[in-house]
Amino acid sequence: MPSTPVATAPTLTDLLSFARASAADPDVLAALPFDPNRRTWVRLDGPGGSEAWVIGWPPGSETGWHDHGGSSGAFVTASGELSELSLVMPLPSSGWRRLELEEGVDRRRTLPAGEGRAFGPHHVHQVVNPSAVTHAVSVHVYYPPLPSQRRYVRDGGVLTLVQVEGPEQW
Repeated sequence: MPSTPVATAPTLTDLLSFARASAADPDVLAALPFDPNRRTWVRLDGPGGSEAWVIGWPPGSETGWHDHGGSSGAFVTASGELSELSLVMPLPSSGWRRLELEEGVDRRRTLPAGEGRAFGPHHVHQVVNPSAVTHAVSVHVYYPPLPSQRRYVRDGGVLTLVQVEGPEQW
């Protein structure tokens, strides 16, 4: 009996390459509905069983602090510019509700069109369109597909878990 090939999970490089190629594909971007006042998104099938999203960002829109439920991911700005605020330390995936952060754990990245990044399963961040006038578009990809997102409130050096959302809430 022939063996069934085992699917290999996509690497961070695979996820980032897919996000970069999709962000440069006019046909992929054309599927995104435009709304000047709220974020919009459309789902794509990513490599190796991952899920991907094309997201539209009106001026000033942002995600709030969140993680990806233990999934790794990558994103690339297709147009406009995004800022990412993140923590340079991996956070535990469970077992806490409030965490005091040490000074120096914050990182800020500016991601103009064509720029992106990949991240591991314990990444906490906030993504913002800092422009007051320009709409931005980006492509995000996650593996495994997002099981949940934890949402946080940040007050200075304190990060507090406020909500866990499942896919049915997106």
